[in-house]
Amino acid sequence: MSQTPRFAVVGHPNKGKSSSVATLAQNDDIAIALEPGTTRDSRHYPLSVDGRPLYELIDTPGFQRPRRVLAWLEQHSQSASDRPDTVRAFVTQHRDDPRFHDECELLTPILDGAGIIYVVDGSVPYSSEHEAEMNILRWTGRPSLALINRIGEQDHGERWRAALGQYFQIVRHFDAVHAPFDTHLGLLRSFGQLAPEWEAPLDEAINHLAEQRQRRQQQAMRLIATTLAAMLTRVQSATLPVGGNRDELEHGLRQRWREWQRQREQGLRRDIEGLYLHHHLQRQESDLAWEPGADLFSETTRRAWGVSRTYLATAGFGAGALGGAGVDALTAGHTLGAGALVGGLLGAAGSLYYAGKLDRLKLGPLSSGGQRAHFGPVRDPQFGYVVLGRALEHWYRVSHRNHAGRDPLTLGDADSHWLEQLSRSQRQTLQKALQNPPRDDGDSKRRRALEQAVSECGDAFLQWRTQTSP
Repeated sequence: MSQTPRFAVVGHPNKGKSSSVATLAQNDDIAIALEPGTTRDSRHYPLSVDGRPLYELIDTPGFQRPRRVLAWLEQHSQSASDRPDTVRAFVTQHRDDPRFHDECELLTPILDGAGIIYVVDGSVPYSSEHEAEMNILRWTGRPSLALINRIGEQDHGERWRAALGQYFQIVRHFDAVHAPFDTHLGLLRSFGQLAPEWEAPLDEAINHLAEQRQRRQQQAMRLIATTLAAMLTRVQSATLPVGGNRDELEHGLRQRWREWQRQREQGLRRDIEGLYLHHHLQRQESDLAWEPGADLFSETTRRAWGVSRTYLATAGFGAGALGGAGVDALTAGHTLGAGALVGGLLGAAGSLYYAGKLDRLKLGPLSSGGQRAHFGPVRDPQFGYVVLGRALEHWYRVSHRNHAGRDPLTLGDADSHWLEQLSRSQRQTLQKALQNPPRDDGDSKRRRALEQAVSECGDAFLQWRTQTSP
């Protein structure tokens, strides 16, 4: 890439400048507030992929005295040919004048070669008071683009577009908080039309960002698979001394096991948010919750993210999972058919047998006396689906959240079931991977199988969300 394109984001205070910078720079460190004057000094925010800067956004103060600045420029200019030099002379003369601090701050990067992104609020009516600002920017002679960022409910976008088109080369609508990723890329293409020297580096930037997004999804699915394996195989252990209270020990182990599961899930949430550079995101989500006296989740959570017994049967759960006396007791001596019939019947039986169960407390002798107690792993087939569904919903919401968003991320229940997007073979592959998770880091075969199954689920969830989102 030759020279990194630079863009100064300018406009009236509180019209969405900092929000636009936050989203386009993928940076939630940028302060966004309702009070005028939040941004007093120009700040540079490069966007890099793999350590390589793709472009740079410059967040600038808002215009404060544009009419007085324009009057000075008109007084000191001899002809249109000297207008950029006249703007430079204004900045040189007034750099230390507190009355024009903001104007000098926003004009300096433009005079140093940055392109102009002028941001207006399309929810308020167009007013000619903005024309002084637009004239000043036009006097700089730099390539310019205008963004209509509608903050409120009213829509005056068409009036703004008609006015802005007389001052700027390109005019685009851009919702900094809600614009989808493809809109970001489209905006970069528009930037590339402003100056020939920017076209190639911004085309390259678009390719890098698209590849980064795909890599992030792959990384997110691996994080989810790793967490699933840990949660599915978790065993909580303790020592039961001679004469110790077994029930009390089991209760304590059960509580510690549940708390560990909650914390492990929260760790996954933070990892996904960090992957997408959402370092300050506030999240509202119900913790993994068990009903009093039960071993798994509340019925509300199970209905939202769990699966039916029919699904478990058709996915092949239980084929080979129940053995010995357990199978004899379930079949009650009946002769079962082969193939799918066996898998289906044992799947249904398995889902009935395991529903709501954890492994019993296991006790083994210690050479020093007493017994070693183990609680877990979870054996309810719903467990993996609940954790996976919650994780995919969080991943989707984070990956589609712009960095200008400051409202808490509220995660609720699903209103449909994403698993319907999976083919029958994919469902069976997923069920097998959840039923036989990797036991340790060296179990590479099972780890690859689980990662592949989760990756297919990520694609299916994305397809489902695309279909159901408004």
